[in-house]
Amino acid sequence: FVLIAFFAFAGCTESEPSYDGEVTLEDMAAEDAYLAAEPGPASLRRLTRSQFEESIHALFGETVVVPKLSEPDIQENGLLSIGASITTFSPRGVENLESTAYSIAEQVVEQGLTSQFMTCTPSGTIDEACTREFIQTFGRLAWRRPLTTAEVDELLPVSTQAAQVLGDFQQGLVFAMATVLQSPYFLFRVELGGEDNDGEFSALELASRLSYLMWNSTPDEELLTAAENGTLKTREGLFAQASRLLEHSNARLGLRNFFTEQFQLYKLDSFTKDPVIFEHYHTELGPNAREETLRLLEHIVFDTNGDFRDSVTADYSFVNSRLAALYALPAPVMEGFGVTELPESSNRIGLLGHASFLGLHAHSISSSATLRGKAVRNILLCQEIPAPPVNVDTSIPEPSGTTLTLRDRVAEHLTEPGCASCHLMTDPIGLAMENFDAIARYRETDNGALIDASGELDGELFDDMIGLAEAVRKHPEFAPCMAQTLSHYGMGREVTLTEREWMNTLAARFEFHGYRMKRFILEFVMSPLFRKVGESVDESAEGEVTP
Repeated sequence: FVLIAFFAFAGCTESEPSYDGEVTLEDMAAEDAYLAAEPGPASLRRLTRSQFEESIHALFGETVVVPKLSEPDIQENGLLSIGASITTFSPRGVENLESTAYSIAEQVVEQGLTSQFMTCTPSGTIDEACTREFIQTFGRLAWRRPLTTAEVDELLPVSTQAAQVLGDFQQGLVFAMATVLQSPYFLFRVELGGEDNDGEFSALELASRLSYLMWNSTPDEELLTAAENGTLKTREGLFAQASRLLEHSNARLGLRNFFTEQFQLYKLDSFTKDPVIFEHYHTELGPNAREETLRLLEHIVFDTNGDFRDSVTADYSFVNSRLAALYALPAPVMEGFGVTELPESSNRIGLLGHASFLGLHAHSISSSATLRGKAVRNILLCQEIPAPPVNVDTSIPEPSGTTLTLRDRVAEHLTEPGCASCHLMTDPIGLAMENFDAIARYRETDNGALIDASGELDGELFDDMIGLAEAVRKHPEFAPCMAQTLSHYGMGREVTLTEREWMNTLAARFEFHGYRMKRFILEFVMSPLFRKVGESVDESAEGEVTP
């Protein structure tokens, strides 16, 4: 990801920002900092499972139990948020959705939560005025826009007829709620722009984009009101609402979801290793490992407002007693998670030393230099590794008398010309993490032979994983990769060829702000990548058609 003269622009035209105190609109890049370009196409995104659950809780509260949707999330180009733009509901998923919607609606009635959506008191089993108010109020929040008169008129008999048959006003609302929750206007994020929006998203679409970016959930009342009265379409109004959402406690949950997607932490839900080989493995290792990583990232972004590059070189982490035992560290607290220093003797540092990273990118019975090296390239540097030729044997030779360590076996494997070109991009990186087995337990030997963890990353030599972490931190593509990944996450698609200059400018702003994530998120929201939209399908930066 080449960043050209925009770095000079970011560093020379403005004074160095202060990281203490409130961020203002003047701290953001001016609108003319972005060259004129054609924006990418609109993306109709289905709510992910986590967005569905968080939206239901935002509407009704945390006491409502949200059944898990049977329709799986799809990963595309490393993110579930991009996969959401190319998937829908299968017939089986629709059936599951119906039972889920009714389960939620029945809980709402049972818990007496419907009164928050109407100011009137029902006068009997059928009260069309109260029902209409309920549909208008609830529907507006659920569909993220006001309902038309025709839509309200269509939903009204669904509720009143059910109330008449069941002899209960509240039971009639169950059918209205379930209908609203099964509608595409709730299940899909309708953020398509239009001819009357002059190449930009409408105010209500901006409210939806902003809320799901910041909170991973549906817009609240204040944000919807700002969209309806037109203030969200102003530069000042958009910045004010973005700042408000970012300072709310929900922003921590929203950013946790982004990091969960970026680092594929959702895969830890089904994390398994062979317990016969790894005596420290237990069924809670996956959830514990995910929590460690999320706590570190949340601490850097929100608690210290620190340089995001510290995430790969942090000499501390957040562990519970079981992770402390795995890492051979004293437990910082008796219950839950606590911060602990990573002494030099632990030989681990930052994200690369986490069980989430080392364990996910390994086999069930062994470590993998290839998987770990590929993860560094793909996730941290946004570099693609070509798939192996179909006729090439990709298996690593088994240990023998002369090839005990993985390094020895990989060296033998790399004598195959069809393998060497790709494995040279991954294995010299992954071998730096060979001191850690498939569940991140430190070791000095492999099959009785001393492990050599030295390696090289694009010309940068290192002796071990700590050296690799330092090389990643200062790699010219590490910070731009973070900027690109967050942008793809927020847009629900990849940057297009015509938007590359915008992406370069935005990445330069990330550097200008000292790689502070909160400031960068605000820069992204104020950029044309977030606000502008094309009218038709376009070609992506890789020359493929963007859905």
